[in-house]
Amino acid sequence: MADKYLLRVTAGPSYDPSSHQVVAVNSGTPTAIQSSLCSARISVRIQNYHGLPQGSPSTSSYFSRPPHTHDQYSIGFSFIPHRSINGKSLVFGNDFEQPIRDRIPPGFNAAFKIVKWAIDPGLDGDVYADKPYLYGNALSSINVLSVGPKAGKEAIEKQSAEAPDDEEAIKEGGFEGGQEVRENLNIPNNAAARQKWFLGGHDRLEHWQWEEGRLYKADFFNPYLDFNEFALKLPGFSLKVLGYLGGEDYLRYVLKDKDTGDVLFVVVFTLLPNNQDDKGDAEPPQPGKSNARSSNDSPARPFEPKAEDLD
Repeated sequence: MADKYLLRVTAGPSYDPSSHQVVAVNSGTPTAIQSSLCSARISVRIQNYHGLPQGSPSTSSYFSRPPHTHDQYSIGFSFIPHRSINGKSLVFGNDFEQPIRDRIPPGFNAAFKIVKWAIDPGLDGDVYADKPYLYGNALSSINVLSVGPKAGKEAIEKQSAEAPDDEEAIKEGGFEGGQEVRENLNIPNNAAARQKWFLGGHDRLEHWQWEEGRLYKADFFNPYLDFNEFALKLPGFSLKVLGYLGGEDYLRYVLKDKDTGDVLFVVVFTLLPNNQDDKGDAEPPQPGKSNARSSNDSPARPFEPKAEDLD
């Protein structure tokens, strides 16, 4: 499928695609996001990347080092909240603008059980809703979490120096006072143990605060989602998800406060037909619509996969 489509990754502070920037995948240069809710830097890495901007590296040194040698992608980010958010409220995951209930494939429930076992035991959502979603609590969903210092205005402005890049993967733990935050709550320093610890009780989530003005670094990755094929490859189960997105040609990740609905940032992976001369500088497409335009610039038609894409 890689010869038929190009992948484009955009990121922004809201669902509105006009607020998004094209992400330089595998470049080591983070995308800066600034809003009233947070200051963030995002780095996206995709193995065997085939997409925009043209000339993007096909891989990153990130994938040559343990434990990432089998991973397919990474969303690495650092952020400083501009207001405190309780631990039970901040979620990370996928959501959609349109219903997908009529296109949920046979075996989905079995696949979802595998996803919860292999990727995120805390994953929850409603794929039958008018606006489907699958969210996990950020404290147990994020693979790697590092807690940094309380930051003043100057630290926020120079946060790009603290952003994730290809030279050094984010490490679990804390730094410059952040380790004390974890120790005060008896949070394990091992990533897997920390995820399990936060799955162990609602009160543990409530005792955590994503503090206003504190720097956090995080990394989300796994070997199961192949963005070049838009395919989910689980142990004993493989599914090309393109045909089941309800006519959408994108997959969206969001970090948000589920109680207020406030969005901290959004990362969108969009599949584009490989017959256009888009160099990655155009405005990101509206969700659910192809970015291709006819010569008279008529409105874009909804993207529909061909039968061979569903094999």
